[in-house]
Amino acid sequence: MTNKNFYNLPLSKEMIQNLNSIGYEFMTPIQEKSLPYTLENKDLIAKAKTGSGKTAAFGITLLDKLNVKKFRIQSMILCPTRELADQVAKELRLIAKFTHNVKITTLCGGVPYKPQVHSLSHQAHIIVGTPGRILKHLSEENFLPNDINTLVLDEADRMLDMGFNDDINSIIDFLPKQRQTLLFSATYPDNINNLSQNIMNNPITVEIDTVHEKSIINQSFYEINKDGEKKDAILKILNNFKPTSTVIFCNTKIACDNLADDFEDFGLDVLVLHSDLEQRDRTECLVLFANKSYPILIATDVAARGLDIDNLDLVINYDLPFDSEVYTHRIGRTARAGKSGNAVSLVGSTDTELFEDIQDYIELNFELKSLKDEKINYDFKLTSEWRTLYINGGKKSKVRAGDILGALTANIGLDKNDIGKIDIMERCSYVAVRTNVVKKALDGLSNGRIKGKYFKIYEK
Repeated sequence: MTNKNFYNLPLSKEMIQNLNSIGYEFMTPIQEKSLPYTLENKDLIAKAKTGSGKTAAFGITLLDKLNVKKFRIQSMILCPTRELADQVAKELRLIAKFTHNVKITTLCGGVPYKPQVHSLSHQAHIIVGTPGRILKHLSEENFLPNDINTLVLDEADRMLDMGFNDDINSIIDFLPKQRQTLLFSATYPDNINNLSQNIMNNPITVEIDTVHEKSIINQSFYEINKDGEKKDAILKILNNFKPTSTVIFCNTKIACDNLADDFEDFGLDVLVLHSDLEQRDRTECLVLFANKSYPILIATDVAARGLDIDNLDLVINYDLPFDSEVYTHRIGRTARAGKSGNAVSLVGSTDTELFEDIQDYIELNFELKSLKDEKINYDFKLTSEWRTLYINGGKKSKVRAGDILGALTANIGLDKNDIGKIDIMERCSYVAVRTNVVKKALDGLSNGRIKGKYFKIYEK
């Protein structure tokens, strides 16, 4: 295809109008390459980096052929984490606004099981979830898979890394043989190839460039002679860039926790994200970081999968990843939507081979810089323009974003520009407000009502 406009695809007028209304005027490269095949009901293997628009690539396909009047589950999307599943479901609901009464249900671990069983008893059109929880529901016959015509494996490489291979194969045993299967993966190791051969029918393979342009992401590498120098190097880098939003990647959970302890001793506000955290804490962590309430997130690769943050200033590789493709996946979290970004990596004395592999993979050569002559500025601070308030009422209490917005503006007198993202969960809500009005917002909400009710309010 040469024209990237959605009008050139065999889609309904209503879907195209809705895509335009939510900002999907032109196709991204992965959408342009995949949609002509998927809309013809062909199986597809798509290799694309994070932020490429892959959710819309498969979402448009399954919604295009959805029979809304047939109130049965027709599509299943498997994701590695609850965070990604929630993100996918949210985007699908946006795309589905062109038609009425599309029910999309998420089935993930880390949340109560019984409410999911109750929800499934009322049927759905699309289910999005993690393999373990979906398999449990299938095994206990909480829904019938007979009408599923589309299976999507999103971020398949991470699902296999997390040990979901057996669960995925068990799920597929329940599904109709005659179906469309779409596999999306940032990397394409041998285990992905083996999986695709077992579950797909003559798939088309498409790939978009996973190497980021040098002009978009400014990449720097610093030589570290001893592991003990890493913490000081990070502090120097943060002082030099003074970012408002930074993700620091470590290879292990222990490294994340140790680095966070060091930063807190230094007086920096940080969030930590890894798989040892309870699901509620992981969800809250992502909300707080997306709200720009904390300037630094320290994370492992698996836990940060599905992390989609606008205007991320800086990515730091505290540890170089063992896979060069993972490196491009990490740094691709900055410089979204054509914006520029920065990626800084620390290269330890045992990382020479990894550093060379990365250079070969992205076909660029980098000078190893040094920070040893730079002094640490112990007075520097990273401040956040936004803070986040927690409200102990959500969807179960019939709280909507408009209710919170109205309480903050009409009742308390905040300007709408002082209010950021509002996230409504099942039993709680989060709202970002500017730091200079957080006390006014906290006092006002604590002493006032939202939708006629009093709720407990905390600053996070």
